[in-house]
Amino acid sequence: RRHAKPLSKLRLEHVVPGRGCYPGFMCRSRRPLFAAALLTGVLSTSAFSATNRPAASPRAIEMAKQWLLVDTHVDLPYRLHDHPEDVTKRTPGGDFDVPRARAGGLDAPFMSIYLPAKLQEENGASRRLADQLIDMVEGLARTSPRDFELARSVADVRRIAASGRIALPMGMENGSGIENDLGLLEHFHRRGIRYVTLTHGKVNNLSDSSYDPERRWHGLSPLGRAAVVEMNRLGIMVDVSHVSDETFDDVIALSRAPVIASHSSCRHFTPGFERNLDDERIRQLGARGGVLMINFGGAFLRDDIRRQHDAFRERHDAWQKQLGHEPSADEEKGFLAEAVAKEKPIRATLADVVAQIRHAVDLAGVDHVGLGSDFDGVGDSLPDGLRDVSMYPNLIEALLTAGFSEADVKKIAGENLLRVWSEVEAVAAAGT
Repeated sequence: RRHAKPLSKLRLEHVVPGRGCYPGFMCRSRRPLFAAALLTGVLSTSAFSATNRPAASPRAIEMAKQWLLVDTHVDLPYRLHDHPEDVTKRTPGGDFDVPRARAGGLDAPFMSIYLPAKLQEENGASRRLADQLIDMVEGLARTSPRDFELARSVADVRRIAASGRIALPMGMENGSGIENDLGLLEHFHRRGIRYVTLTHGKVNNLSDSSYDPERRWHGLSPLGRAAVVEMNRLGIMVDVSHVSDETFDDVIALSRAPVIASHSSCRHFTPGFERNLDDERIRQLGARGGVLMINFGGAFLRDDIRRQHDAFRERHDAWQKQLGHEPSADEEKGFLAEAVAKEKPIRATLADVVAQIRHAVDLAGVDHVGLGSDFDGVGDSLPDGLRDVSMYPNLIEALLTAGFSEADVKKIAGENLLRVWSEVEAVAAAGT
């Protein structure tokens, strides 16, 4: 069967600011029932709150600061949408703020313009939220020009990083934002969108989703095919994270430019989990010049963690059905505290991320792997040693210790993605 999706993409209006997630589990669910996991001081003081952070060597820290470090998926805009806070200062919650980004050497976090699948039910709702979230990112750059600047090109990223500021490119997570109007791709390109994830948790007008058993199009829809062509023309990277295998195959056959998987990992470690890429498709992605950006969420890294998440969801659904009403915050807290007491959530490690990178490199080549953390998008399921944007040096250290060369780690840290983006720009500039 198709496995349940990890707990992710929380409606932030259901969150008490500053609290942690249900320890060890992804928590930005589109359903409020999982949001109560963030309401609790009980859970945040559990044994799972420790980060067990290893110390990166001075060498790894210096490399992170010297190299261009690009992460293609940081969900800061949606985090701030209903919970505004000043991320130029150290924030009590979340995975991203300026002090931690600088400590980690992060130069170019792609701001995810996340559009929940449920908005597809209302005409125009996805487009409105997309514009609102882009406005928010523009506001960050406008109000904090010493820290941020919008990045619309590879040249922008390199220039902004050289100036000591953080470049803010943007990617749209869910092509539902273009509604039924291909002209909106040009609108969003003008606004700074440089990749589009074709779908998210449900089939949409462009393609089928890996999470949705309905296979309406068996790949790309006619509109989706036209959208890929238009994205090639405009210079927008096509993102195959979240799509079904059939959609991936259609995109690879159709796109004139290399494509990316902005925040996916290797299905080899999570058998049957279509959200991750299988070995053959990773090979194809590399053969066509693309890049797989490894997701740091625990359920993307290990099958035991993914299965634990699925089992937790099933237990919660059964409990709520037996309860017979929408649980209160106190009832949710009680359920979650009991769940933690009964079963310790499994925590991924840096070694799991390194194993994912090694597997992808063995399949596609070192030029075709990068980092797409999903920071601020997978809650408290991040690995020990890689819990927020300050910890990229730990991953650099782990890769070097595992035998990767400095040149290869530099590629994985950002240069591979910038190469693909440059090639997409070149295809657009060359026209048909």
